[in-house]
Amino acid sequence: MIQTRNTRQKEAIRAAFLAADRPLSPDEALGLAQKQVKALSIATVYRNINMLVEEAWLARVEVPGDSTRYEVAGKEHHHHFRCNSCGALHELEGCAITAKPRLPKGFKYAGHELFVYGLCAACTR
Repeated sequence: MIQTRNTRQKEAIRAAFLAADRPLSPDEALGLAQKQVKALSIATVYRNINMLVEEAWLARVEVPGDSTRYEVAGKEHHHHFRCNSCGALHELEGCAITAKPRLPKGFKYAGHELFVYGLCAACTR
């Protein structure tokens, strides 16, 4: 694991992820982090997100048909909900999938990911 120095920008980005408590795009992280550091740029956000992934503080969330989001690492296995209106990604608690899929002979199961789509609470109002 790589350790890099903490800066005001990096701390603002960390605070953005903690405050949001959901996976964020770099643009979403920028908007939230700029509340603490006004002069923050998108290039700085990308650079710091990459460092936080290398440090295993953030984890990538690959969204089918959309750009990668990032969430605080180290959480239990869980799935995600994507709002069809605003595009925000939210975490779903736990995993209700208990059965492993029937795989062809010789295949080995490694895991799964499930995305649920609909409208978030803010968009249903």
